[in-house]
Parts: sequence; C-alpha cells; structure tokens
Amino acid sequence: MKQSDALIDRAIDLMRTARRVVALTGAGISTPSGIPDYRSPKSGLWAKAADMMEVATLQGFRHRPQAFYDWLRPLLDVILQAQPNAAHRALAQLEQAGHLQALITQNIDLLHGRAGSRALYEVHGHLREVVCPTCHFVAPAETYIDEFLSDGRLPRCRRCRHFMKPSVVLFGELLPWQTMRAAQQHAHSADLFLVAGSSLEVAPAGDLPALALAHGARLIIVNLGPTAMDEEADVVIHGDVVDVLPRLVEPFLPRPLLIEPPPAPPAGLFPGKNAPPNDVRVSGAG
Repeated sequence: MKQSDALIDRAIDLMRTARRVVALTGAGISTPSGIPDYRSPKSGLWAKAADMMEVATLQGFRHRPQAFYDWLRPLLDVILQAQPNAAHRALAQLEQAGHLQALITQNIDLLHGRAGSRALYEVHGHLREVVCPTCHFVAPAETYIDEFLSDGRLPRCRRCRHFMKPSVVLFGELLPWQTMRAAQQHAHSADLFLVAGSSLEVAPAGDLPALALAHGARLIIVNLGPTAMDEEADVVIHGDVVDVLPRLVEPFLPRPLLIEPPPAPPAGLFPGKNAPPNDVRVSGAG
C-alpha cells in the first residue's frame, strides 16, 4: 500500500467516527478550475496593477475605482467561465449525504454554491452582489458586472451615485462579522475539521483549525504544500484536492441503484409469452 493510500484510509476512519464534520477551503480548491490565487504575487494578477496593495484596499477603491476594476476585469473573465471541479462536488455530496455540517470558504468565486453546497459560509465575501461603500446599498451584481464587462461602465449606486464594489473583502477590510461569527461557532463545535486547499496563512479564517483543535476536534489537512498546522494535524495529505477529496467522500455516498432484469417467471404463469422487454426490477446494490 502506498503512503498516500494509508493516509486516505486513516482520514476516512476519522470521518466515520465523527459526528460534526466542518470543512475550510482556500484558493487551492479552485485553482484546478482555472482560477488563480488573486492574493498571491505568483498569480500573475499583481503585475497588472502598479501597486496591488494600494489598488485592492478600500481606500484605494474610493480614490481609484477605475484602477481597481481594471485589475479585477481579468479575474472576472476567468471566474465567469470557470466550472466547479471534482473537489467542489465532493464536498457538496458529503453535505447532501449528511456527513458535512458546514463548509467555510475563503474563496469569492461562487463555485461551492454552484456545485450544490448549501451550508456555506463565505468569509471573504462573494461576487453575487455589489455594495456601496458610502451608503451601504446592496444590489444583485449580475447586471452591473455585465455592463462593466461589455462597455466598461463602472457600477454606480442608485441612491447616492457613488461607485459600488463587489461584496468581497479587500485588503485591510473587516470580514463580514455575522458570517465569521457563524464560522467560528462551527469550528468550536466540530469534532473533525477538514482543511482543503488552504495554506492557512490568511487570518482570521486561517486560525479556525486552531480554534477547532482547542475544543477537542481532530484535524485533517489536504493541501499541495505544507501549512503552519501540519504538525498539529492527525492526518496531512500533500496532494491535489481534485484527486484526494473524491476518494475521502466516496465511502459516505449512497450506493447506486442497480437496474437488474427480473427473475424468470414460474413455468405456466405466462404460457407462450416472454416477459415484456422493458420489464425491469430496481434494487439496492449489495
């Protein structure tokens, strides 16, 4: 047995005995869908702004909204074309099977929701809405984003006419407190905490595994690279979430139904006739 197989088996054993499983995901779960880590200088997005830390702050947005949207445009193009991958779908299936109580994500790309996750906490915000930083008016983002991508019009608030920004957390902004509070409560009550595709470098979301551990949870980490919590975890799998998560989740999914031909009828039941060709019996596997 390969070491990775043994680690996956160990993680599955922990999941089987857990009553409250909570997951945290980061950029690494969406990079297989083609979405870069926009916070990383290695993503290629930083080079498109003279000073990324200035452009992607609330103050920078207020003073230079055009520069912010010029930086955001290539990321929006990628996100709108991206599709949920096998890792997103695996977590949605785990929730639907009743084995995942909450999914906390640092991602803004909406892929978890599109994959079917419902107990979802987007602690860095999302792209479903735009918000006015001045009067706090909130509106669905679709029309505004479409107008910006088609003709470059920046979203303006209907109430005060200031420029609106996507409902995402910029550098230096506070996280949405209700969402973050709920995420902390789930981490507090978890008896198994699963990290997938996060380096755990961005606080306060990156502190949630430590909170879970402090209240007695077991910890599984699935990430390509090392994290600061690896030494504290029960299982660490350095692998691609697209490969690993479906294997972790598969034992908890309902077994598929089999379509079987019916048994041969007793002699004399239909004298001179065969069973209709479409007459089948549906039963559970095994």
